[in-house]
Amino acid sequence: MTEKKRQLPVWQESILLVATAMVMAVIVKTFFLQAFYIPSASMEPTMLVDDKILVQKVSYWGGGDVKRGDVVVFDDPGGWLTAEDSRHATNVLQSTLEKVGLFPTGGHLIKRVIGVGGDTIVCCSEGKLTVNGTPLDEPYVLDETATKDKAFEVKVRDGYLWVMGDNRGNSSDSRVHLGDPGGGQVSEKGVVGKAWLRVWPLGRAGFIHKPSSFEAVNGK
Repeated sequence: MTEKKRQLPVWQESILLVATAMVMAVIVKTFFLQAFYIPSASMEPTMLVDDKILVQKVSYWGGGDVKRGDVVVFDDPGGWLTAEDSRHATNVLQSTLEKVGLFPTGGHLIKRVIGVGGDTIVCCSEGKLTVNGTPLDEPYVLDETATKDKAFEVKVRDGYLWVMGDNRGNSSDSRVHLGDPGGGQVSEKGVVGKAWLRVWPLGRAGFIHKPSSFEAVNGK
């Protein structure tokens, strides 16, 4: 006669299930998906304040290249974050959920990649940005006339990115930090992942697509 397997008490099973769920959530956050919210108007009209998004990390596994046109979430390169951008969870529950990826995280920046290592970016030719000599049509920008407010010419270093907000008149991006150490360029190592899916509000939920604006640009 076989011995009947001893069953755990309900409270122990519950603790085990919760612990397993938390571990799985941490694994998902670390390697696959992470939730973020949009803290400012710098990416309008593509993303509005308090939009909730999922950022996927799979594209950049194993040194996968960040591409021009990607909308990326990245760590503060140093002094870019404002008090508004730095909002975090406001209670213990939210803070715990934030750590395991179940509550939208704050404290990062989100911008569009305009140039990658080796690119030369110039502002402006007839009011348009050029990347490696190719003028960009940028239908995703809120006000294209605001692009030419600051003239510049930069060569992006290998392993770095040139990033800009879609709301060019209200974005603390690479242009604004030209005079900082690093010249406004963002290390690829600081990139958390690529904006993939807007999950809230429901009326605007959907995948975040990369525009075709960069297809004609020469370079890697």
